[in-house]
Amino acid sequence: MTVTQAEAQPTPVPPDRDSAVLKKPVLKKPVPNKGATPVVAFLGTGRMGGPMAANLARGGFSVRAWNRTRSRAEALTADGAVVAASPAQAVRGATIVITMLADGPATEQAATGPDGFLAAAPGATWAQMATIGIEWTDRLAGLAAAHDVVFVDAPVSGSEGPATAGQLAILASGPDQVRDVLAPVFGALGRSTAWLGRAGQGTRAKLVLNNWLADLTETTAETLSFARRLGLDPADIVDLLQANPLGAPYAVQKARAMLAGDFSPAFALKHALKDAELAAQAAQANGAALTLTSALLPRWRLTAASGHADDDLAAVYLTA
Repeated sequence: MTVTQAEAQPTPVPPDRDSAVLKKPVLKKPVPNKGATPVVAFLGTGRMGGPMAANLARGGFSVRAWNRTRSRAEALTADGAVVAASPAQAVRGATIVITMLADGPATEQAATGPDGFLAAAPGATWAQMATIGIEWTDRLAGLAAAHDVVFVDAPVSGSEGPATAGQLAILASGPDQVRDVLAPVFGALGRSTAWLGRAGQGTRAKLVLNNWLADLTETTAETLSFARRLGLDPADIVDLLQANPLGAPYAVQKARAMLAGDFSPAFALKHALKDAELAAQAAQANGAALTLTSALLPRWRLTAASGHADDDLAAVYLTA
């Protein structure tokens, strides 16, 4: 594994509630000037993709943006991006294509459906950065190869706050020869890039990390509920956890959000649920037992179905 850190000198921007850096200001990096960078087609400008595309455009990249809901892409014009009417139009003239869509089917539709981008992008490098699971990643890699497009599997670790601040961790995998091409792009989007081997390894690493996140969030919710039912003040338990090594910063942060009833979405429950289900499917296909994850899924589905799908995953506390 090769890990690279962003080399540019950072300048401070305001911290985000869900940033991985909890006690220091989030750092926003400048990126190379426009003349030194490739044209980037960015497909999928929602809660995660929007800030990512904005960082590229603000940094001097020529960004051609497309989104199924056009208004979300149009918001990027203020940052200098050009809005395309279709994926195929977005990739014209682009040497790098980034997809950050909801799931595998949506990504395949943008690639091969009417006005899909693959037929219009021979020779381009495609960085698939959404979390879509192992089967879809392998399927899309095959489609890319059939269209003479270089496929890089590069999901990100981090939520909307780090995406806005350019502080994502990028879990990249794919051919060595495109690392230098993608380095300035990934440098604008994240604080670090880990190259993990052949295409598909990034997705595998992302499933492992998100499975840990799901289990930690569930454990946090259960811990607060358990304390409350024992007659303790759950806030006191959070203070005790924060004061010793048991209290992972992410868990402490989520615990305080749970107790405050703050479910404004940094990582929506519907997306966390999707990722936990992808992890469970991958485990079953590879002979691994994810006992904790399998146990939490039914209640997470119930929580989402009861009106909390678009809330932050901290909302699972409501049914713990």
